[in-house]
Amino acid sequence: MSAAPLLEIRGLKAGYTEVEVLHGVDLTVCEGEFVCIIGANTAGKSTILRSISRLVPRVSGTLRFAGTDLMTRSSFETPSLGIAHVPEGRQIFPDMTVEENLLLGAFTARTASDLPARMQDVFTLFPRLLERREQLAGTLSGGEQQMVAVGRALMLKPKLLLLDEPSHGLAPKVVEEMHDAFVQIHSRGTSILLVEQNVGLALDVATRGYVLESGRITLEGSAADLNENPAVRAAYLGI
Repeated sequence: MSAAPLLEIRGLKAGYTEVEVLHGVDLTVCEGEFVCIIGANTAGKSTILRSISRLVPRVSGTLRFAGTDLMTRSSFETPSLGIAHVPEGRQIFPDMTVEENLLLGAFTARTASDLPARMQDVFTLFPRLLERREQLAGTLSGGEQQMVAVGRALMLKPKLLLLDEPSHGLAPKVVEEMHDAFVQIHSRGTSILLVEQNVGLALDVATRGYVLESGRITLEGSAADLNENPAVRAAYLGI
């Protein structure tokens, strides 16, 4: 792990009703790290991200971000702490333009003087969005909508970017584009926690990873080590 802990999770238990989804998860993301969580579709990966963003009704354990106790915070407070969450399914605003969607990402920083520069950074990363800045987001392709969702999160200039299944439902060419974008975002110094069913993609872009099975962490290590682990290769890479 690099630098100081940015996100610390200890003994995290979480659920939506009486049913518990996470059963004591321990996880750390250090400043500047790119960490992935891999596992089956029902393992509870998204629940970890939703717990960090304070979107899960039943949560216990330790959740600390940059020294702040997230358990004492509400969901609307997490963006101002520097946490940007790109949810599964994109969840953009279809009846608003691309530019309007992006500006919403900077809502907590709406008085910042560098908003034009932030938007230009997004357009540099995703040139296609510049071409479609006045287009209604709901008329874009699935890949372009994912670019809007990621770009909207980047408008916050987050310390930690949470990515939930960003390659889901995208064409292989678009997945490659998103892969390159994530590498660029990380190279700029943004810490990233990626949840991804595309294990090959996750282990290729991340530096370290966790394997989640039935709400429990069963393996952790460098992305290179996990990629060579026989159990991971058999279960998730079809090798």
